[in-house]
Amino acid sequence: MQLVPGEKKITTKLSNMATFLRLNDLTSVTCSPETPTHEVLQRLNESDYLFFVVIDSSGKPLGTITDGDVRRAILDGATLNDPSSRCMFRQSCFGQLGNETENIKILQKVPFLPLVDSSGTLVEVLIPNGNTPSLKTALVMAGGRGVRLGERTRNTPKPLLSVGDQPILERIISNLEDAGVENIFVSVHYLANQIRSFLEARYSTASFQVIEESKMLGTAGAISLLPAGLSQPVLVINGDLVTQTNFLALNHFHWRHSYDASVAVAQHDTQVPFGVVQKDKDGLFLSIEEKPVIRNFVAAGIYFLSPEFCALVPKNVPFDMPDLLNRGRGIGLKVGLFPIHEPWIDVGRPDDLRRADESYNSREDKKK
Repeated sequence: MQLVPGEKKITTKLSNMATFLRLNDLTSVTCSPETPTHEVLQRLNESDYLFFVVIDSSGKPLGTITDGDVRRAILDGATLNDPSSRCMFRQSCFGQLGNETENIKILQKVPFLPLVDSSGTLVEVLIPNGNTPSLKTALVMAGGRGVRLGERTRNTPKPLLSVGDQPILERIISNLEDAGVENIFVSVHYLANQIRSFLEARYSTASFQVIEESKMLGTAGAISLLPAGLSQPVLVINGDLVTQTNFLALNHFHWRHSYDASVAVAQHDTQVPFGVVQKDKDGLFLSIEEKPVIRNFVAAGIYFLSPEFCALVPKNVPFDMPDLLNRGRGIGLKVGLFPIHEPWIDVGRPDDLRRADESYNSREDKKK
């Protein structure tokens, strides 16, 4: 992270944490409890930091908000129009200005530490350098046939279908490179040579390796073809997604909670076309709700998997992601949910492709 105005870099004597930043420009990392959550997210996306300190009108901290706090609140039913206080973590840890020894000890356990003065007013924030491992490796699953798209995929693999002015695969890879991913594996099977040619022709900042599925291996089987000895988690993403998911936020979320797997989930609403009747235990009428909306979270085709999870995939045989997640959960591995609030479309059917194209063009028109 580069220094910006309002930051100072100081050296500690701790062997396992050489430096940390002292952030004095509090306007960039504070908000009020009434600030709408969608505004908090917008500022988070534009910031070098993944947190906010919520302060009252006198500058005293009430709690903190991270990208992960917002996503957990969404899992609990919050909406982006709710005030930031709905997502706020109220048991936040605060340090005392001038108590450097104790503050440094606390910094070894938290991703950032707000400091208050003797009156309880927020005066600065300490941020340790390099406390979260970087996102290094991704696997893009691009071997599917895309049969539900009919004629569109007869001569073109689904990941190379265009949304707006770019192929879906280009959008995925660009997002991964923007997140700093260094090594990208792409599994191929159907019309594999077209994807190979596409990757060879593009200018890339990441290192690429194509994995050939000699037979269809399902939604997780290609993980078994990754090189042995990977020591960091792998971001696995389906090759037919049009999304602006924040992969860096996913990485922070995963490490902060010490998950073995983080499963990205998207909100899916289904409206019941009838009045739904509620009854008591004796079968008597309680109430009726006209055409209610049932809200569920669905797997979004993005998974952050530890080496332990990857090792559970049988070698070169068809294997699906639900089986992998259930197997890991069954032996006690910890699986967390990462709700997506960013744009997300799974391009499986012609209507999905049309909707993705219209959504992209609409966003581009708003930028003009």
